[in-house]
Amino acid sequence: MNTMVKWIGGATAAVVLAAGGAMLVSDRMADSQTEASPAIEDAIPVDPAALTDEKVADDDAKPTASATPEADERFVVKRILDIPGPIKYGQYFWDDKDVPDGPLVMTVDLDARVLSVFKGGYEIGAAAVLLGTDDYPTPLGTFPIMSKERHNVSEKYGNAPMPWTMRLTSDGVAIHGGSNVENGYASHGCIAGPDEFVSKIYSIAKPGDKVIITRGETMTKGDSII
Repeated sequence: MNTMVKWIGGATAAVVLAAGGAMLVSDRMADSQTEASPAIEDAIPVDPAALTDEKVADDDAKPTASATPEADERFVVKRILDIPGPIKYGQYFWDDKDVPDGPLVMTVDLDARVLSVFKGGYEIGAAAVLLGTDDYPTPLGTFPIMSKERHNVSEKYGNAPMPWTMRLTSDGVAIHGGSNVENGYASHGCIAGPDEFVSKIYSIAKPGDKVIITRGETMTKGDSII
């Protein structure tokens, strides 16, 4: 597998068996020629002493282009996990050995159905996840983690267990565990992953860490995640 290019949501796509879902300028010509105008020298007297042969340098006359801001190196991709083949539902990969400290950011790709975890630009984890449906879609955008709840249940959906909840929106979309991450299952818009994987994220994530949800976007080493 080519590990130099990845889906933003993870190193590879999850296996899914079911088919889803001049401005214009016009010149006006005079109908007849009017009386000749006086020469410019006659119309505007000029003091010969004020004349000069000096010219303004071209560099002074040209506007200066603004510099392109540099990417924050903490969020530049430095490593992509070498994952042998598509990630299957229920699988996850994790490798944070010798990874230097850095800010955490997660990406989710709705097409690949994969959640990926980056620490200081190093991908340290990836897993296939359950996502929402057409009726209950997982939203696109960038969402800082609003809060964390180790033991949580869904009051909206029959007290369904949602351990290791990391809430992303005020209407309940979150990353959480407690689900059967299998083909044929879906969520009500949340991002549900294997318990062991989500618990690892929960242990290092904090409110304010960003989760970026996209559809079908890719990036390579050296690209900025945010």
